[in-house]
Amino acid sequence: MKMKPVKVSLLFLIFLSSQTVHSWKKDEFRNCNQTPFCKRARSRKPGACNLIAHDVSISDGELTAKLISKAPHDQDHDQIKPLTLSLSVYQDGIMRLKIDEDPSLDPPKKRFQVPDVVISEFETKKLWLQRASTEKINGDDGSLSSVVYLSDGYEAVLRHDPFEVYVRAKTGNQRLISLNSHGLFDFEQLRVKKEDEDWEERFRGHTDARPYGPQSISFDVSFYGSDFVYGIPEHATSFALKPTRGPGVEESEPYRLFNLDVFEYVHDSPFGIYGSIPFMVSHGKSGKSSGFFWLNAAEMQIDVLGNGWDAEDGILMPTGQSRIDTFWMSEAGIVDTFFFVGPGPKDIVKQYMSVTGLPAMPQLFATAYHQCRWNYRDEEDVEHVDSKFDEYDIPYDVLWLDIEHTDGKRYFTWDKLLFPHPDEMQRKLVAKGRHMVTIVDPHIKRDDSFHLHKEATQSGYYVKDATGKDYDGWCWPGSSSYPDMLNPDIRSWWGEKFSYENYIGSTPSLHIWNDMNEPSVFNGPEVTMPRDALHVGGVEHRELHNAYGYYFHMATADGLVKRGDGKDRPFVLSRAFFAGSQRYGAVWTGDNSADWDHLRVSVPMILTLGLTGMSFSGADVGGFFGNPEPELLLRWYQLGAYYPFFRGHAHQDTKRREPWLFGERNAELMRDAIRVRYTLLPYFYTLFREANVSGVPVVRPLWMEFPSDEAAFSNDEAFMVGNSLLVQGIYNERAKHASVYLPGKEFWYDLRTGTAYKGGKIHKLEVSEESIPAFQRAGTIVPRIDRFRRSSTQMVHDPYTLVIALNSSQAAEGELYLDDGKSFDFKHGAYIHRLFVFSNGQLTSSNMASFSSLGRSRFSSDCIIERVILLGYTPGPKSALVEPGNQKAEIELGPLRPGGRGAAVVTIRKPDVRVADDWTIKIL
Repeated sequence: MKMKPVKVSLLFLIFLSSQTVHSWKKDEFRNCNQTPFCKRARSRKPGACNLIAHDVSISDGELTAKLISKAPHDQDHDQIKPLTLSLSVYQDGIMRLKIDEDPSLDPPKKRFQVPDVVISEFETKKLWLQRASTEKINGDDGSLSSVVYLSDGYEAVLRHDPFEVYVRAKTGNQRLISLNSHGLFDFEQLRVKKEDEDWEERFRGHTDARPYGPQSISFDVSFYGSDFVYGIPEHATSFALKPTRGPGVEESEPYRLFNLDVFEYVHDSPFGIYGSIPFMVSHGKSGKSSGFFWLNAAEMQIDVLGNGWDAEDGILMPTGQSRIDTFWMSEAGIVDTFFFVGPGPKDIVKQYMSVTGLPAMPQLFATAYHQCRWNYRDEEDVEHVDSKFDEYDIPYDVLWLDIEHTDGKRYFTWDKLLFPHPDEMQRKLVAKGRHMVTIVDPHIKRDDSFHLHKEATQSGYYVKDATGKDYDGWCWPGSSSYPDMLNPDIRSWWGEKFSYENYIGSTPSLHIWNDMNEPSVFNGPEVTMPRDALHVGGVEHRELHNAYGYYFHMATADGLVKRGDGKDRPFVLSRAFFAGSQRYGAVWTGDNSADWDHLRVSVPMILTLGLTGMSFSGADVGGFFGNPEPELLLRWYQLGAYYPFFRGHAHQDTKRREPWLFGERNAELMRDAIRVRYTLLPYFYTLFREANVSGVPVVRPLWMEFPSDEAAFSNDEAFMVGNSLLVQGIYNERAKHASVYLPGKEFWYDLRTGTAYKGGKIHKLEVSEESIPAFQRAGTIVPRIDRFRRSSTQMVHDPYTLVIALNSSQAAEGELYLDDGKSFDFKHGAYIHRLFVFSNGQLTSSNMASFSSLGRSRFSSDCIIERVILLGYTPGPKSALVEPGNQKAEIELGPLRPGGRGAAVVTIRKPDVRVADDWTIKIL
């Protein structure tokens, strides 16, 4: 009996080593043909749906109907029972369509509806419909349609026969988005199993019992006036989604949404990886956008249909509008869909956020540079790495510890030999303004001596297998079980584990990393939990799989808020995500590789995440797997400095790669790249606040700022940081030139040289090892802090520089947002928000804060503006008048870049006005 545990652990070690050595194996994961619901759905022909809308009426402020089968049912098949349809309308042009089984007809079980994603405030924005008009629409063969008000410019239409739902513009009746225009809608109803039926599914030695049988849903969605569609992360592929079916499409796999732990994922693939957000945005030459979101956490497959995909089927569609057709398939759940009318790209994002919630406002330190590795060995290693950053004058804010810091992969513990004094270790970092992050994964080691496992077992808190026993799977600790995070009580229990009393050795400067929360199960089907595992209320894992990591992220973030008595904002990084994850923290693109293709694909991945709500995202700088050459690592630091989440990370089998290990020159260049981020922290923090208020992402596609510029629609290599900066990476080894498209009609100023480049054209630029192409848009003002410190925390009292890039009207504007950088007091008015406007030779600072400070929290700052740089201003005047105070400030030629480097540009020196005050600086 003594030998058995040894044997198991040896097998486990062999298994783990095979996981770390081998790259992604395609055959470990199902394709569409191996996924029965996907294969069935794809075999359907346009026009196959024979449902019609019956008993259409207004009820409880919604348009309701029964969907019934038009054709008489075949005696050999089950009667198709009526489905319930409800169409509701919300402020700002949002339509919600729900279709489900009729509960009054006693289905075998209630179909799962994803809870705690739609925010409670959204329901308060419902517009109660009073009436629907009925009309006959050309081409409907006399069929009726019910029309209801959606917004001032749009109407929602339910066509009765054949059933179809669409949004149209009131003027011209042009369609915007439609569902079931091609008659591909299918809803597999739950039913009782017959004696001769085999509902089991098998894949690679795993059997899925499927006790409720086929229950998939599929339908077509069309976007009109559209030239490209984007979104539906997470895939390592182009930003504009490529057709997956139709003439000329070679590899016919749909975009898969199924959260999986994929070792060394391949780039340029529709294969789903760590997270899933079933939200798609369309955009067209008109400069207008529309959006569609399906709230469903089961596995989803989505086809983007190429032109001519339906040519053989003779389906006549409205002409005169460009259109992109898509086909959505899900294994389970209900139809709970949201149509967003825009019309602008930023409007779409705001509308989606009004449903799923706005991004959390991060603490200031979290927006700076993070240093991570699997693993920093012990306290001595931590101290050594920390001191080396200081020795080389490289700023950083956070040092991370991976799984090896724990006692035998038991989370909330420390290895007593390697980390005997964790609180003291954290306090040493805090003395320099730095923080620490430790990893806490969802798998709990099945060890009777581990208090967390004992508690979870005794309380019945684990996910159950299909037989009702605690589910037991393999992960880093070996035999593991997983808390049922669907249950709010279990999420609350989990959150309490982050208290200082429960997490011994943790301090207020310790923050959390949630990895492996797809959930990853090394011996499970497709390296995850079986679909027939059971959650609270008998919900099958297949129904909520894509949201498991979301609930885990939520529980962790809520736990950190509780830990600090609700005062401080949490920082939690999660690998898995779902719609709404933006409310709880940051995500990253997972286990990428140290190669140029992964550097390149990081940009469309981060753009897609931002477009679908996940503004706080980044990719592992240098690549997690493999050993980057110094040039690749440098180029990655130069690009990563502009990611919203900026972290260097590496696998335990790679060589150490801290910035000082590649020779003096490379250390200097990597330090310069990291310093770029620190210089721009005031601008980044202002953008994080914009995202927190409006949902508009920190890093955004060019077409979000230039929505009518067709050359920007499929640009994968460049991106905007806010509305002011354009950045393009260098994605090739030993590159001497880069072709950069600069949109718009105004000039763009090179961030390093101040050189002006005309907008609306491609520029072939010489590149050096020192930087990547980065430009400031004419007409903008960017705030900087030019003092070099060890960490962001040490910069909070430093003076500011304003960089003004003048447009053709010699005007510009920008913003600056400040608060205490850590607490929730900003929600009660404790912040400074300034608008800077330059026009007619005068710079003005005015208050943008929407809160009255009376009876509310206050935030003050004595920071001053020490320099104002003017790009595009002809030298001449020697002084400026500062009001109030009637003081003069000198104008001279000064360096563009911090540290006295860069081209000489017109500079107003030492106006010494406070950032918090109203003032003007007039050039004399």
